[in-house]
Amino acid sequence: MKTKLAPLASPLVTPPFNRRSSVSPLISVILLVTLSGCSVLAAPCRISAAVVKTVPVVGKVVAVPLDACADIID
Repeated sequence: MKTKLAPLASPLVTPPFNRRSSVSPLISVILLVTLSGCSVLAAPCRISAAVVKTVPVVGKVVAVPLDACADIID
């Protein structure tokens, strides 16, 4: 007498990697609240100023206009 093997996965049970997480909407709302406003627009100026400041001799001098740009946007 042969035994019938059960299927590996039932169509009603989804693996954990296929389920939508309830955390993602919460993360989206938090990101939207924290990134709203002018700080998002000033971010490229602030990031480029921080990168330019790492240049040894002229970094701080070149970063002054970029910081001023970010201050104006904020």
